[in-house]
Amino acid sequence: MITKGQSINTDFTLSVVKDGEEQNISFAELLNRPTVVSVYMKNNTGSCDKQNKSLAEYASEFDKRGYNLVAISKDSCNSHKKYADKLNINYILASDPELAFSKAADSIVEKKMYGKTYEGPSRSAFIFSTDGTVLEVIEKIDPKNHGPELLEIIDNL
Repeated sequence: MITKGQSINTDFTLSVVKDGEEQNISFAELLNRPTVVSVYMKNNTGSCDKQNKSLAEYASEFDKRGYNLVAISKDSCNSHKKYADKLNINYILASDPELAFSKAADSIVEKKMYGKTYEGPSRSAFIFSTDGTVLEVIEKIDPKNHGPELLEIIDNL
């Protein structure tokens, strides 16, 4: 996994839902100010809902501190639009079915479900500077308290 002080390769594109609209943008474009990227597995699932509800509750605090907030999953932008409406999400939801972000962050891990082993993105969070340098990483997030745990890190940077 990419670590504090390393830089991410920003040369990939994501489909995002921003202000209810779908658009394709390069990851570098998301870094127009310091940016928090929170990776989750799937819309409308228990822990992922807790993770995003916590982020949504504190979204304005990230903005006040001058940070972009982006949550990434493999879900489609169409799914993200419905999810944003359901949870009142006003930050960027990114669709990454090819795991471009997780590959760039070297954060693909082995997972097990129903006795099957597969690879997928780690439930983790990254704080980036505008040039793509990692300011901090949370390798294993606390879904219910994700917003406050990120804000505490930001306040101590």
